[in-house]
Amino acid sequence: MAVNVIKEKCRGCSICVKNCPFDAITMENKLAVIGTACTGCGVCVEKCPFDAIEKTEEEKETVDLSEYRDVWVFAEQREGALMPVVKELLGEGRKLADEIGCSLCTVLCGNQVEGLVNELFEYGADKVYLADHKELKSYRTDAYTAVIHDAIKSHKPEIVLLGATHIGRDLGPCLAVRCNTGLTADCTKLEIDEVDKKIKQTRPAFGGNLMATIVCPNHRPQMSTVRPGVMETAKRQEGRKGQVIPLSVSFGKEDIRTRILEVVKQAGEAVSLTDAEIIVSGGMGLGGAEGFELLKKLADKLGGVVAASRAAVDAGWIDHSYQVGQTGTTVRPKLYFACGISGAIQHVAGMQNSEQIIAINKNPGAPIFEVADYGIVGDVYQVIPALIEALDK
Repeated sequence: MAVNVIKEKCRGCSICVKNCPFDAITMENKLAVIGTACTGCGVCVEKCPFDAIEKTEEEKETVDLSEYRDVWVFAEQREGALMPVVKELLGEGRKLADEIGCSLCTVLCGNQVEGLVNELFEYGADKVYLADHKELKSYRTDAYTAVIHDAIKSHKPEIVLLGATHIGRDLGPCLAVRCNTGLTADCTKLEIDEVDKKIKQTRPAFGGNLMATIVCPNHRPQMSTVRPGVMETAKRQEGRKGQVIPLSVSFGKEDIRTRILEVVKQAGEAVSLTDAEIIVSGGMGLGGAEGFELLKKLADKLGGVVAASRAAVDAGWIDHSYQVGQTGTTVRPKLYFACGISGAIQHVAGMQNSEQIIAINKNPGAPIFEVADYGIVGDVYQVIPALIEALDK
């Protein structure tokens, strides 16, 4: 529903302005003006004493959904190497494509990236839409959005999946706006509705306190970003082949508004949690920053890396790049140690898919024990040295 002002009836009394719960109405030249914050709630219609505001049906753009087919994965690459999340998306995309009965495709942008095509085929892609151009060597919003939007318009994919990386979180919304469709961000589960074959996109909501399943019934493509580390990586099939579809790429002088002056690969500490097979993570139960030195000894002994809960990061004990959880990194290691971590739902959302979880906490009622495979009730400053000593033997 849309809300409109009948100018001939408006008296400029401002009653609608005072009663709007969303501050969506302003007065301009003694006339009420409905702003973009309007939700169509109708309060202003009820309060206007002059019947100068009315609700009308919006004209909806009709989309022929039957024209859209195939599952697309954005094959994010940096310096000629695929990002790990691409292989996860190909694994999940394969399941979705098989359920719908369509092809699994990737769209690959870059410069001199033909060498990645066979790798994409081996990880499950049936088709690769290839955009190779010098202006696509490094990611820029304008360039990538223009190329992929043109490809979507021409080839009409039903589903488009992107990794919830820095690039994916920038590119996804731009594509959704250009395509006049929706985007569900940070999905943790994707499945196909058995009845109408729409994709059901599940993501945490309200700070991770509940899970919302979202559908996009009337617009295409259906778009999702997926956090790295959430989905299983596709199995590689050596020698698998597919179809390469070159995309026509050309840019005018004003098409790209930014220039890359310098690439800074690292600013601060470097840590790769998504690839780690063993993670030793610490929380407020450590009592201070010095506790992470003890965790590092255990991590080094096991060939793993150190991580942290949000509370430990917020306390300034360790850099944000080490944070696991809803607002940090989602991980899927073979072994996850939760040391002095209570088990808030936001943290659990980022590590619950670990193959084995070992929790160490003084509180036997800590929620972390509900998701742990093994629990040790005790002081981390006694338990961890004992573990290290046992490993030394």
